[in-house]
Amino acid sequence: MVAAAGGVPTVVIAAPSSGSGKTTVTTGLIGALRAAGHRVAPFKVGPDYIDPGYHAVAAGRPGRNLDPNLVGEDLIAPLFAHGSAGADIAVVEGVMGLFDGRITSDEVGAAGTDALGIGSTAHVASIIGAPVVLVVDAGGHSQSLAAVLHGFLSYDSSVHIAGVILNRVGSPRHEMVLRQACARVGVPVFGVVRRDPSLTVPSRHLGLIPAAERTADAVAAVASMTDHLRDSLDLPAIVAAARQRRVPDAAPWSAAEALAPYVDGAPAPAARPVVAVAGGAAFTFGYAEHAEMLRAAGAEVVAFDPLCDRLPPDTAGVVIGGGFPEEHAEELGANVELRADLRAHAAAGRPIHAECAGLIYLAEHLDGRPMSGVLDIAGSFGPRLTLGYRDAVAVSDSVLFRAGERVTGHEFHRSTVTAGEGAATPAWAWRDAEGRGATDGVTTAAVHASYLHLHPAAIPEALHRFVSRVGSTTCPTPTNF
Repeated sequence: MVAAAGGVPTVVIAAPSSGSGKTTVTTGLIGALRAAGHRVAPFKVGPDYIDPGYHAVAAGRPGRNLDPNLVGEDLIAPLFAHGSAGADIAVVEGVMGLFDGRITSDEVGAAGTDALGIGSTAHVASIIGAPVVLVVDAGGHSQSLAAVLHGFLSYDSSVHIAGVILNRVGSPRHEMVLRQACARVGVPVFGVVRRDPSLTVPSRHLGLIPAAERTADAVAAVASMTDHLRDSLDLPAIVAAARQRRVPDAAPWSAAEALAPYVDGAPAPAARPVVAVAGGAAFTFGYAEHAEMLRAAGAEVVAFDPLCDRLPPDTAGVVIGGGFPEEHAEELGANVELRADLRAHAAAGRPIHAECAGLIYLAEHLDGRPMSGVLDIAGSFGPRLTLGYRDAVAVSDSVLFRAGERVTGHEFHRSTVTAGEGAATPAWAWRDAEGRGATDGVTTAAVHASYLHLHPAAIPEALHRFVSRVGSTTCPTPTNF
């Protein structure tokens, strides 16, 4: 294998299946590399918001996502180059099993078709030319591990598996047998991680609890992972494998360049309008590129916490992303001043962009507990998980999109909303895997709110449109702060 010319050394942490311990190993590896003096750029394959939060704690810089389904294959290498700028090594955590990705309905059961999912870890690793280290949950393995590894090694020649990390190993004898199995198929062992219940991260209905909700605990958990993995991994071997990257860096993605076709020639606002972006424990889901694009489009981005803050002074636009409002409903309902601010903001025609948790927060209530009341909808929380990519079309013109514009987004929630008589037009329409029509969200003159999570790098025109609308707003924000 020839080292890449000019590319940032990179390793992709993958696994045969979900639940193998990728997040723990990846987070601990990032922390261990940082402790060893490396500047580490962390990434996550797919639309996951939670794992990058732990990566960010370990790396000391934002965790970013690489998802060909959301942004298209051509943007993956530029986004990777942008996110790894200034780093001397990049660590990419995979999604599900190595070859698991989106499978369209056309691929299911079609004879002779390639059913490898778009956006799999293998797909992303091939795009950026990075070697893969396979994390294997060794708890149920012995000599047969050799056959499992043989299958992964031979399945796709475009994917280079550089080594394996044996996770949840039970005893020295167990380790010896597993090492023999790896040697039989010629796979180097880059680490052996013993069973340790203290390495688990608390989870709930949608996965791990976000790092932003467990700030002190998250730091402690990451420190524990770092200490444990530093003693369990062969860091020099992993760094050497990362240098086997086969593709040089692409030209980095730039928010300004992405927006240039829409900004050039457009009248600039007299001053940078304030876009207030919700954060705090209730709204932890978002992509790092979102704020970068809002700023490049001409906005001043100011964070606020809906659990305790009011809208920042001179707010002209609001962004409320995903998260867990159901876990913080009492505190959200108790912030009556912010709820009034948001209703006044929307009533004055000032734009609001809300996704998933943001949609719920704009409702009248969630299971009887008061939300902001911006929209005539009611939210309820239930046991059924709604999950998947959606190829959607905008139903009507809004502060972000024009009717007929198409996007690919992702939804992931256990809540539902019911529209009241005064609810306006849906935001999106699409067909599900069985061909049935579906709609999602609400649009009004000022609001675009839906369950669909979109990657900002895929919708530069929409973000320019939003900031342009924000910049044209002249109504003052409530000033009794």
